[in-house]
Amino acid sequence: MIVYEYPFNERIRAYLRLEYLLRRLETLLTRTEAIDHHFAIATLFEGMDVSSRSDLKSDVLKDLERHRQQFNAYRASPDVNVAALDQIIGRIDEAHSRLRDQPTKPSQALAENEWLMAIRNRMGIPGGTCTFDLPGYFAWQNQPPQQRHADLLQWVQPFEPLANALYLLLRLFRDGGSPQRIATVRGQYQQNLPQNRTYQLLRLTMPEHSPLIPEISGNRLMVSVRMLQKAEGGQLALASDDGQYEMTLCM
Repeated sequence: MIVYEYPFNERIRAYLRLEYLLRRLETLLTRTEAIDHHFAIATLFEGMDVSSRSDLKSDVLKDLERHRQQFNAYRASPDVNVAALDQIIGRIDEAHSRLRDQPTKPSQALAENEWLMAIRNRMGIPGGTCTFDLPGYFAWQNQPPQQRHADLLQWVQPFEPLANALYLLLRLFRDGGSPQRIATVRGQYQQNLPQNRTYQLLRLTMPEHSPLIPEISGNRLMVSVRMLQKAEGGQLALASDDGQYEMTLCM
């Protein structure tokens, strides 16, 4: 199955973008080729840009605190597994404390590294990291994979508290939603949202090899899904068939 996600606000949009970059970076770090480590550095620079938002850290901390209060409220229910509840609250507390106690932005240490910043400046130029432009970078790419990997881990380390907090937070959002079956009519679906609830994220589950591509839009009042498929020439056109899918609205 393929899950398409749609954020309802700019805060969740930033969370998803940073998660996407961090997951990509994790994948590249498991590889050994110099070209993979080149794109790991490029991804790290993208992560710097997204994480440099002044309100990102405070937003993550506030959302973690909100979830902690929600879980603590469940203690009054006799049907709650207290051990499991304590475990998830403990994870929230740990992630909150580690991120709160980080004195600077994750990108600050990298921004103070002149060698990395020289590479970053050249990456904005097509072919700007060529051998004759950055001989020092070329020499680094020809270091043993173990040495490059050690350097990358050192540069990534400041992002660890934010990454762990973000992964946990997005998991709480995703697990907190209630799946529902929806039916598209001639490739379209529309649903009004209750005004007394604020949704953060929409998740739409599609069959893995479906030829259809969902185009999702929405706001605090309604959500709309249009199923598109490739037409002649590679362009996307509205599908005419009806279908049923699973949609989850996460608060």
